[in-house]
Amino acid sequence: MPHIRAAAALQVCMLLSALPAQYFISQWYGTDSAQHSQVTARLIIASWSGFTKSCLSLDAWADRLKLWLSKTRTSLNIGLLILHFRSWYDGEKKTKIGDTEAENHFPFAESTHIRSPKPEYIQFSVGQVIVHKRFGYTGVIVGWDVKANTTEGWLQHQYSPSKQDPKYTPHYRILINKANGFGKSTAYIPEEEIMVITGLEVHHPDMKAYFSGYDGSKYIMQPWLKKIYPHD
Repeated sequence: MPHIRAAAALQVCMLLSALPAQYFISQWYGTDSAQHSQVTARLIIASWSGFTKSCLSLDAWADRLKLWLSKTRTSLNIGLLILHFRSWYDGEKKTKIGDTEAENHFPFAESTHIRSPKPEYIQFSVGQVIVHKRFGYTGVIVGWDVKANTTEGWLQHQYSPSKQDPKYTPHYRILINKANGFGKSTAYIPEEEIMVITGLEVHHPDMKAYFSGYDGSKYIMQPWLKKIYPHD
């Protein structure tokens, strides 16, 4: 069977359809040549009128534009909602991660995240004057962590493998009293090595940055420090 190309098939269909069309026109409008011309002219005019109304009319194009804009606006609104949700979700996720990173990036009780509520097992408060049970130096508490918050290297140096429990207990940042001549200006020590004393003033170059005065039992925190430790 010979293979018929698509173009040839289309031509055959057009020729076959021409005969019924001619027959319909001749039966409906007559067979006179003048009538044929009139019918042809009317068909051409009707086709042109339809074309101008659908393609050349400003109103038609305005309707198409409104339809396109409505579809675009709907798609845009959906896209904005998706972006908004993603931004909110990412923001929430970053906030939670940021809180954890804030603690890890500011070791030795120097993080500015607010300690509230204060755990009941935290025995001591910022502003209290202390004495180190083993080394005997005095100082004042300027911050605390619920457990040791520092590098693993520092913990390994501070606590031997046989003595790991203290690193999981509260740790306190201390400004060491210069009057002791201890050689260090700050310390980060576990709760078990602290004993609170009263009636002793601490001398340290950073005291005024943390405290506004001393009432005889503890130092009064500056407003910025009180915001971090509202329950101390």
